[in-house]
Amino acid sequence: MKETKKIPTMSIPLDQARGPYVLGIDVGSTASRGGLYDASGRPVKGSKQRIAHEFSTGIDGTSAIDADQVVDECREVIDGVVAFVKENKLEVSAVIMDSFASSLILVSRKGKALTRCVTYADSRCAPYVGTLREELDEQEYHARTGVRFHTSYHPARLAWLREEHPELLAKTDVVMTIGEYVYFQLAGIRGVATSTAAWSGIVNLRTGEPDVEILDAVGVDKHVIQPLFDPDEPAYPEATGWKRLNGVPWFHAIPDGWPSNIGPGAVDENTVAVAAATSGAMRVVLPEIPERVPAGLWCYRLSASSCIVGGALNDVGRAVAWLERTLAPVEHEELAEALAAEPDDDTPFVLPFFSGERATGWAANARAAFARVSDDTSVLDMWRATVEGLALSYGRIAEELETLGVSADRVIASGRVTSEHPAWLQVLADTLRTPVVPLAMKRATLRGTALIALDVIDPGGERATPPFGDPYGPVAGREEHYRGIREEFDRLYGVLVEESR
Repeated sequence: MKETKKIPTMSIPLDQARGPYVLGIDVGSTASRGGLYDASGRPVKGSKQRIAHEFSTGIDGTSAIDADQVVDECREVIDGVVAFVKENKLEVSAVIMDSFASSLILVSRKGKALTRCVTYADSRCAPYVGTLREELDEQEYHARTGVRFHTSYHPARLAWLREEHPELLAKTDVVMTIGEYVYFQLAGIRGVATSTAAWSGIVNLRTGEPDVEILDAVGVDKHVIQPLFDPDEPAYPEATGWKRLNGVPWFHAIPDGWPSNIGPGAVDENTVAVAAATSGAMRVVLPEIPERVPAGLWCYRLSASSCIVGGALNDVGRAVAWLERTLAPVEHEELAEALAAEPDDDTPFVLPFFSGERATGWAANARAAFARVSDDTSVLDMWRATVEGLALSYGRIAEELETLGVSADRVIASGRVTSEHPAWLQVLADTLRTPVVPLAMKRATLRGTALIALDVIDPGGERATPPFGDPYGPVAGREEHYRGIREEFDRLYGVLVEESR
């Protein structure tokens, strides 16, 4: 059912590569990976490393992974890249890492993990989201930090741990994200990237400092949060497990959402990035913090001079995986035709929130809902309905971005769902009424991570342009159809969100 064509990575032969070189690491939902990137931002052939993993999940909302397992994976990834560097007599000029966002680990005074790494999809703290909304002014919190109360962020998780696992908090020295923990274990580095802390819901948008008000409200001392560092403030560890990396700048680990924009080239307010992997997002990088953050969106501070605004969907690739394992199989060509076909007024409605909803309703307890499903509904109808539900969810984010004056010339789409099912982009283009350009490469996030380091160590250097596929433009005459189903989708969405909060 899936397309098996090979997707390029922009890799460059070693004899054509040029320094400075960056060792990039990515910890995602399905694997830890890494490689060496040259000054143009292209991965050097032969340096790629990858170790697969899975999150542990449970019916109680658990979504976690062993933190020390990830450390071991990253150590093995670095071992492989350093061996390549040594064999080819190269030098690493910087180390940088991105990871899934957001995550949380309680770490003891002895520097050991007291908990597994809680991932972005963990919803065990859901009851405390409601408690925070009852006890605090969510609008004020959103205005200060750029985020709302949600299971993905630290406040609800810390409130949950304080009430249900006080013995663990009593032993806690610091609260870390997975990137912080990996850096601490591998190189003794302490500190958290401003962007990572912002993605955790604990940074004041205006000052760039920890939001003491929310930490006080959940009963946690501000000192459990490590010092914050901007992208141009790397650490220089003198004692790591690799002599070739001692004294080299290690840029504090960042969340994968930021490089997911940078890698495909969505670096300013004229280009919006749509990520469609296990989870999904629509984001735009802005040169300054907006005066007002729309209620349905988040705004994360990246540095003293920039931020990223948008919204996230828990379930994009996860929704596709549900279709693949639950419904009867269909041929890839048949599915592509169904997704590219003219829209049909009789297509069912799918609200694709299989593990909770984020943008724009922030209803963590929401679950998928189906409407207008009949005895005549086919497997292809359900595929089409789910894709339309995803596109309409992205459309809701785009509508709120427009209130900030963001009217992008184009949308760049990347991620596994786009590469495996490119026909879904026609539905997205028709829904957004904007040209959608597919990124014709994989591992764009890791490339973006390397570029962020390169912009500091090699400012003004010449970078390679990523490859793009043919754009999908809105088809004339479909706007009225999507406007009509959007009205019904919004009605069903409103009911679902209200019942889930």
